[in-house]
Amino acid sequence: MHTHLSLAPEIRAALAENSAVVALESTIISHGMPFPKNVETALRVEQTVRDAGAVPATCAILDGKIRIGLSPDEIERIAKSGAAIPKASRRDLPYLLSQGLNGATTVASTMIAAHLAGIRLFATGGIGGVHRGAATSMDISADLQELAQTPVAVVCAGVKSILDLGLTLEYLETFGVPVLGFQTDEFPAFFSRHSGFGVDYRLESPEDIARLLRVKWDLGMHGGVVIANPVPAEYALDTAVMERAITEALAEAERQHIKGKAITPFLLARIERITGGQSLEANIELVCHNARLAAEIAGAYQNGGR
Repeated sequence: MHTHLSLAPEIRAALAENSAVVALESTIISHGMPFPKNVETALRVEQTVRDAGAVPATCAILDGKIRIGLSPDEIERIAKSGAAIPKASRRDLPYLLSQGLNGATTVASTMIAAHLAGIRLFATGGIGGVHRGAATSMDISADLQELAQTPVAVVCAGVKSILDLGLTLEYLETFGVPVLGFQTDEFPAFFSRHSGFGVDYRLESPEDIARLLRVKWDLGMHGGVVIANPVPAEYALDTAVMERAITEALAEAERQHIKGKAITPFLLARIERITGGQSLEANIELVCHNARLAAEIAGAYQNGGR
């Protein structure tokens, strides 16, 4: 096992037994929602994975180690730290590990952690992507390059709707990352089930997706797969309402000169206030929805895709 990796006994046993395991990120705990809602959500997501027959592996950087599988106390520690704990993406890992520090894993660094441990499935809310205005800012999430090179499948509700969905999909196409729609032909827009953009392929069952993953990696093809799972219809927000909220939040971010790692947490918090908390409820439900599907796919994958 890698020297910088620390696996919880439950995770180590599950991997040794070829049981289904689903990786989960920790940035959603520290930066995605307020305390104590973040603790409640993290524990609920883990239980959702268990109920669907897999073992949850929440990832974080703690005391200079990549930790895979956290105790409830450790989850609460991250939750209480909030924005004080740095977001840890690919570029941050060497520094945080070498200095014995803590960090909350993003999509990119959770994919790295999962791959090091041999975990193939990862559930999150939405992946990062090409930011609006990237033609001048060059603000493109490291998540996309990680998907291009790291063999982990990411179940998500599409790309965060604060981003440029069209350019994000173009970027993924350029780097050969398949975008699958689970029982949908349309790429979801995080809070909304509709974006106006299509997926590469629609698949109807976890078994279908597991077979595709096996074929991709059996061929020795590098990189991950995006599995787009729309937010449950009863929690979806109106596309026009969300677009107005996003436009208002972006304008406020520009006025305050907020950029880089700080932009996404700022926008999500602002949108939550604008929508009267509806976006937070949708966020929680879609993460649980994705965790359930990821667990089902992980089970099918461990069963040979059958």
